Amino acid sequence: MGPSTATRAGQSQKEATVNEALVATDVLLHPAVEAVVTAPPASPANGQCWLVGASATGLFAGQTNRIAAWTEGGWRFVAPREGMRAYDIAAAADRLFASGTWHLAIAPTAPTGGSVIDSQARAAISAIISSLRTSGMLS
Repeated sequence: MGPSTATRAGQSQKEATVNEALVATDVLLHPAVEAVVTAPPASPANGQCWLVGASATGLFAGQTNRIAAWTEGGWRFVAPREGMRAYDIAAAADRLFASGTWHLAIAPTAPTGGSVIDSQARAAISAIISSLRTSGMLS
């Protein structure tokens, strides 16, 4: 007795499963997103990704916080996991997924004013802020 029709059909479509796995791998290995959006971009290019913001509309409705990747087969949505990072191209900084949302670290204002000025402390703080911006940890 040979394999069932369902088994044969599933076996003949394994390239679709492999292709989907490769798309997910491509999105997740080095996640870089264009920006946070609430509606699908008009003319996405293959491989471009976005973070879906709150109150999303159209094809993005119900996909809040997911990474939306445009592929030859259309939109693919990847759910983030706690601790996941993605580079936000528009913000020029990393985002961290924690406690159910994507967080973007905003750089603190460099020190100014005050009655006692410690130039060495200010220089050190400015260097730290600059280093964090260069590393993509702050926008």
